[in-house]
Amino acid sequence: MKKYKLKKPAVIGLYGLAIVTFLGTLFVVEKSYFEENTSDPDYDYVSQTIFDKDIPVVNTTTTIIRPYTDKSVKIVKDFYDYKADEEKQKNSIIYYEATYLQNSGVSYGGIEGTFDVVSILDGKVTEVKEDNTLGKIVEVRHSNDTVSVYQSLSEVNVKKDDEIKQGTIIGKSGSSNISKDLNNHLHFELIIKGQIVNPENYYDKKVDEL
Repeated sequence: MKKYKLKKPAVIGLYGLAIVTFLGTLFVVEKSYFEENTSDPDYDYVSQTIFDKDIPVVNTTTTIIRPYTDKSVKIVKDFYDYKADEEKQKNSIIYYEATYLQNSGVSYGGIEGTFDVVSILDGKVTEVKEDNTLGKIVEVRHSNDTVSVYQSLSEVNVKKDDEIKQGTIIGKSGSSNISKDLNNHLHFELIIKGQIVNPENYYDKKVDEL
């Protein structure tokens, strides 16, 4: 009896047809099953993916805001800058326990009573603690290797690992033992790529300019 062999193109075509038929059958069965089950009012189904819970990165066009909203708040102790004039350098020295210290941030206050302290950007609270010298402290890590530190707080409204938005109220201004003469104030520090910088040079800057 003579045997017939299918040519290679014909074999490939048959395999392809079989795969298409199989996938088509799966699609029809799955669609039918989904429609049948979701028509049941007691049937719950998930409409989100696991990626919906990912924390969004700060938009690069977002600008840094000041750590307070009360427009009557002013600078009561400057950031120490060795390039600044003599008068400004004098106002950036802290005298504590017979020692002169260079101010590593900016202290804001000058008003009666406390004021709201807010996050300068979206971020994650990495530390909340109370220090005998510096008062209550909150540290927030933002995108682009930026960290903001809020010290001398009287109240804290966030906790460690909280994901917060720009403008979230972190707490209230207060006082600290290292700067008793400033009375009610906020001591604010900004760290960018591991370097402590003068916050006054970064307000209103876009994240992608850091």
